[in-house]
Amino acid sequence: MMEWLIEEILAKYNYWVSIILMLIGFYAMIAKGNLIKKVIGLSIFQTAIFLFYISLGDIVGGTEPIVIEGYKGIYVNPLPHVLILTAIVVAVATLAVALALVINMYEEYGTIEEEEIIEKERELGV
Repeated sequence: MMEWLIEEILAKYNYWVSIILMLIGFYAMIAKGNLIKKVIGLSIFQTAIFLFYISLGDIVGGTEPIVIEGYKGIYVNPLPHVLILTAIVVAVATLAVALALVINMYEEYGTIEEEEIIEKERELGV
């Protein structure tokens, strides 16, 4: 019983890696006060989602989705991979906008630490 459990866990290592990356990214977004670290955490989280969806799209023994007459095998669905290509473009754009906002906040407040920015806003009465 225990050997079977270990084999099942090790057989799905890509899912475990994506879960660990999600947790690391989520921790960085929630626990860190530095805005650059939060943006990096967001990027790690997004990458974990990409890995997860690409892992879901793979079928052991599947072939390319090219229809051949008389072939009775299993085809791999290309849709998850195509969607992830689009998501990567959106993630890069999100990262660029987030970094631009961090730069603007640094120019405005002179810091990228969340607590210091909140304190300065309280002082200004905003």
